[in-house]
Amino acid sequence: MSQLSTHHDQPTITVTLPDGTQRAFPRGTSVLEIATEIGPGLAKNTVAGNVDGKLVDACDPIDRDAAVQIITPKDQEALEIIRHSCAHLLGHAVKQLYPEANMVIGPVIDDGFYYDIAFQRPFTPEDLLAIEARMRELIATDYDVVKRMLTRDEVIGIFSERAEHYKLRLIEGMPDEQQMGMYFHQEYVDMCRGPHVPNTRFLKHFKLTKLSGAYWRGDAKNEQLQRIYGTAWSDKKALKAFLQRVEEAEKRDHRNLGRELDLFHFHDDAPGAVFWHPRGWALFQELFSYLRRRQQEAGYVEVNSPDAMDRSLWEISGHWQNYQDHMFTTETEDGRALALKPMSCPGSVLLYRHGLKSYRDLPIRMAEFGKVHRYEPSGALHGLLRVRHFTQDDAHIYCTPEQMDAECREVVTLVLDIYKQFGFEDAHIKISTRPRNRMGDDAKWDLLEGALVRSLEDMSLPYQLNPGEGAFYGPKLEFVLRDAIGRDWQCGTLQVDMNLPERFGIEYVDEDGQRKRPVMLHRALFGSLERFTGILIEHYAGRLPPWLAPLQVAVLSITDNHATYVQDVVQLLRGAGLRAEADTRNEKIGYKIREHTLARVPFLLVVGARERDTGSVSLRSREGKDLGVLPLEQALERLSQEVQPPDYAARIEELQRLRERLTGKT
Repeated sequence: MSQLSTHHDQPTITVTLPDGTQRAFPRGTSVLEIATEIGPGLAKNTVAGNVDGKLVDACDPIDRDAAVQIITPKDQEALEIIRHSCAHLLGHAVKQLYPEANMVIGPVIDDGFYYDIAFQRPFTPEDLLAIEARMRELIATDYDVVKRMLTRDEVIGIFSERAEHYKLRLIEGMPDEQQMGMYFHQEYVDMCRGPHVPNTRFLKHFKLTKLSGAYWRGDAKNEQLQRIYGTAWSDKKALKAFLQRVEEAEKRDHRNLGRELDLFHFHDDAPGAVFWHPRGWALFQELFSYLRRRQQEAGYVEVNSPDAMDRSLWEISGHWQNYQDHMFTTETEDGRALALKPMSCPGSVLLYRHGLKSYRDLPIRMAEFGKVHRYEPSGALHGLLRVRHFTQDDAHIYCTPEQMDAECREVVTLVLDIYKQFGFEDAHIKISTRPRNRMGDDAKWDLLEGALVRSLEDMSLPYQLNPGEGAFYGPKLEFVLRDAIGRDWQCGTLQVDMNLPERFGIEYVDEDGQRKRPVMLHRALFGSLERFTGILIEHYAGRLPPWLAPLQVAVLSITDNHATYVQDVVQLLRGAGLRAEADTRNEKIGYKIREHTLARVPFLLVVGARERDTGSVSLRSREGKDLGVLPLEQALERLSQEVQPPDYAARIEELQRLRERLTGKT
């Protein structure tokens, strides 16, 4: 105690700066005061501070020896602070324009922020413009944001006086909080853990983006609120780049492209489920075919399990306890509770358990294109990207503990190669470790997390750590793809699991005749095939590679006289495995070419009298390039090569080498 007392009584503290230099300051000196001592330019640009690894407000005093970094708009940490402060500024503007509005919560999200608000009428786009204009007026006054730490009773008193009912309800949900940070934006006040910017001059580069509905505490059973979204950046250039990305993303919106290209639609009679049109289903089936072949080549067997299974199965697996709110359930006439499967793991376990397994059988790589059902709130549904009924490319690998590392490496290699074939060269990996609510002891989690880390380090692959974000039954790798306009999409996963094998009691017989538990690897490459289809459409802006294109070739007649030849050409192309259609409409050829080009058809074959009489076709690309008049057989050969998957040539070469080795030929 005496040492602690002496420490707090010392008149000065030693501050260690990022460059290693140390300086003495009076105890209680704030981050901003340190910045001022270093230089007025730094003080003017101080957003916040990092004290011993913790972000603090610029006004916070430092009462001990500490490592201190001054956070300026150039630092990545400043971005979240700026966005959170913009949410408070939004509240300031809303309360000035609409005093009866009740503010709820205003968190930071990817690329921006939002604020949920209770108001008696729906906000309009005109309201959004007015709020943004008032925010800019407030910023122009360069007012200071003042932080005060107040007691619980003081905070309750402030919000009671202002009739901020939702803030009071939030405080009720924090019974242990006896002192709270309050941030004063002139006459407006909001509570927050902070930190926040010290002055509104840091908030100039923002934009309010959209309006939507929301529910109190995210529960559809509760009252509906209104949500205002915005984005904020550290400088004008970054804001402009983001808004350009948003504009480009709108052009690539798969929902609009799906309608334009006649791929799919949704209907209120089946919320969150896709109605695939012929062309969309052709694309979807191409994904199936490609992945099915790659899995077969990698030693997977394909299985299928029931869509609805007894509730007891989900209780054993732990999904009922951890995932019940997202499951669709029903009851049979004899009182049995059934659940539509939200994932395929328990069904896979029952397939493994059917018949005794030997160590000689392992690893068993069991793949399933399973239809799964998850209850997503209606407000969260978003085209193909967020649905309730979808197809998951689930696979489960059952192996010995000794095989676990090698199997992890095999999965990672397969996943990254497949993404590359789809045009995603920039994929990065996250490791999500044990969550607070989990099955199994720490020794098991140490082993499983170690396997994932070793698999990546053995392959010299960089990764990002996501502490506490693993599944309840095991840690996982998450594969994140970066698309053509710089957006990140989390797709595939690899989870290692020793808990479900134990809960279901599955075994194998080892070489000594002893029964042992296998390790279970849960693996998805695309995740949801519906979602991956939406990502592909947006990544390519609808101009899918020829091998994926729903319609690969359109054969166009110049006049009605060539219709029979067109149909014969289409029949030949289809016989060779190409997806081809005839266009013999009584329209001008220029109109037909333009229409199919807008439909992103990779190749157009134009047929007139010359082509019919010489057994040839005039070949064009969707980019408008004239590829010349080719004899039909030559055109067929060229098109057949053009529509092969990108790994086709390498696969043919590998099979040829295998054939030569097996037959003794060189």
